[in-house]
Amino acid sequence: MNTKTTEEQAASNAAEAPAVPLPLEEQSIRRRLADSQPTTTLGRLKENLYYLRGRGALEISIVYGVILVSFIVAASVNSAGFPFLNENNLSGVLSQSIPVLAILAIGAGVLMIAGEFDLSMGPVIGLSAVIFIRVANAHGWPIAFVAAVGAAVAVGLINGTIVVVTRIPSFIATLGMSFFWTGVSIYINGLTPAVFFPGVRTETAVNIFAGDFGYFRSQVLWLIALGVIAWFFLHRHRLGNRVFAVGGNAAAAKAVSIKPNVVRLQAFAFMGLMTGIASVLIAVRTSGMQPGTTEDYTLLAIAAAVVGGCSLTGGRGTILGMVIGAALIRTIENGLILGKAPGFYVQLFVGVSIVIAAVFNKLMEGKAT
Repeated sequence: MNTKTTEEQAASNAAEAPAVPLPLEEQSIRRRLADSQPTTTLGRLKENLYYLRGRGALEISIVYGVILVSFIVAASVNSAGFPFLNENNLSGVLSQSIPVLAILAIGAGVLMIAGEFDLSMGPVIGLSAVIFIRVANAHGWPIAFVAAVGAAVAVGLINGTIVVVTRIPSFIATLGMSFFWTGVSIYINGLTPAVFFPGVRTETAVNIFAGDFGYFRSQVLWLIALGVIAWFFLHRHRLGNRVFAVGGNAAAAKAVSIKPNVVRLQAFAFMGLMTGIASVLIAVRTSGMQPGTTEDYTLLAIAAAVVGGCSLTGGRGTILGMVIGAALIRTIENGLILGKAPGFYVQLFVGVSIVIAAVFNKLMEGKAT
């Protein structure tokens, strides 16, 4: 006698019944979603390369590779006339100048991805360095490091607050604030250079912020650490997704419960963090700081970010591209100096590179994923 209940019979019939095929449109959607996730190592590599290409990082990496190989060949052929591979050049110049500019470019680039600019970066470097030196003279370098970085982050938040509250374009707001922060640094320290008292710039501080390890300096280690952290948060964390969303389309980001003003303030604070750390690296390496002499870093950092693939309108850029952009500028600058080119050639190169990169970024707009 069959004792199956009505529910059991229904379940049995459902299990034996042939599966109803999905509509063609739904099958196509599911297939496209599955195909967008590569499962092989080669597929993932191709996806990463396409990702980099859509943001300009791959192309600028190839350009930098060609220039670097050219310099290496020239140095191998004529090491006396073009000492590019000399230990003093690699350690004393490139491994100090590239990391500092790259750290600043990361800060400027993330802010640009969020759709904003900070033209007060150079003066803030001078202000933060002055604070670091004066606090170090009074309380030691560990407390001074916290004070300098904290001051730079506070400046970034002040700049960001002015932008988001008044809705003044960040280009204009931070341009005006750049003069203000220069005046603050002069007010704190005067027109004379800020220098460390004897014994304040200890061997430990030098090893941490400007240590010499042969062919490279500790600034390279700072760049690697900060670059990896920035890469994780920008490309693998929801904070980075929000930065890209706000820079790409703030209205659409707001529609999905993202707060654009909060994201912008976070980007300004991150810019301040990178600026503060870079200022300490500069101060320890140079043993002093003259207020009002760091304005050039603003243009160079923005140029490095733009050359590295950051869009001038926001929503596009990579950490790798920012680092490569800084390396390209400093390497060519170093090559021009070693080749005994006139000093104005460096400024000429930076200006032309910004224009070319801006045109290139415009052409690459449609390739961003």
